Order: sequence, then C-alpha cells, then structure tokens
Amino acid sequence: MCMALGGRAAEQIFFDKISTGASDDLKRVSQMAYAQVGIYGFNSRVGQVSFQQDEGDNQFQKPYSEATAQMIDEEVRGMIDQAYERTVKVLSDHKDQCEALAQTLLEKETINHDVIVDVLGKRPFDSDAYQDYLKNTKKQQEEFEKELESLKNDGDEANEEGEEKKKNKEEGDDLQAGLAMKSE
Repeated sequence: MCMALGGRAAEQIFFDKISTGASDDLKRVSQMAYAQVGIYGFNSRVGQVSFQQDEGDNQFQKPYSEATAQMIDEEVRGMIDQAYERTVKVLSDHKDQCEALAQTLLEKETINHDVIVDVLGKRPFDSDAYQDYLKNTKKQQEEFEKELESLKNDGDEANEEGEEKKKNKEEGDDLQAGLAMKSE
C-alpha cells in the first residue's frame, strides 16, 4: 500500500499540494484494503469472515448489516491512513535521496538498477533480490542456449545420417543398375 501511495505522498511533501494524478493509486489501495478486511479476513476487529460476492450477484445488496459495513469502512480507512502516514514519514526521512533520484531522472529520463544504486546507495538488506533475480535469469538463459545448441547438434547429426543413408541408397541403386546392365 505504501508503494501505491508514494506518488500522492511525494506530491504533498515536495509540492505541498495533491493533484488528481494519484486517483488510480487510491482506487487500488482502497481495493487492497477492502479485500484484506472484507474478503481475506486479515482484520481482527471484523474477524475471519469473507464477504466476497460472486460476479453474478447483485452488487447493490451487501451480505452484511449496516453496522458491519460501518466497521469495515472504519477499518479500511484506518489501514489506509496508517499506510499513508508511514509513506509520508519514509519519504520525509529520505527527502534528499528522493530529490537526487528525481534530478537524475530529469537528466537521463530512463535509468537502470546500477544508476539507482549509485544515487540511493546499496539496499539496507542482507540480500539483493534484484541481483538474485538477474543471476537466476542469466543462469536460465545459459541453460536455454545450451539446450538450443544441443537440439541444433541433434538436428545436424540427424541430417548427416539422413544424407548418408540417401547417399548409400543412391550408391546401392547405382550398383544394382550396373549389375542389371551387365546381366543384359
């Protein structure tokens, strides 16, 4: 949720105003929060219940009371508010890094992982999931290329065998034709 709220929080921090640009982000965050509370049972106050409606159901009729609807709305609002406050704090704590990254984007327009690391520094985690992903992707690519090479070699060998059989057959046909001519 914090990631989705990042643009809206950044507008508040850097421009001291919020535009309509983050409306889709708010929609996604709201859907996430309602799903956690009303579908997946991830809220202790509402409990481990699921109010998911099938697609064919009448969307105007809720399978719960008005009191439960109010409780769900309060919990969702609280989750989103808490996530937004956390997002504002993280961005405020790292405001200089955000500005440096924005300046780099203005200069280069597109950047890669290495540029991000140069601007922001290494990740504060023990492992770098992105680097692990790249290593696995490179390993998979190498295995794929070996398999293609193996298939190509198998195909070349099959072609050579086929050509040799064809040549032997032609030689055999020539020999039979020669023998047939001698017997005449």
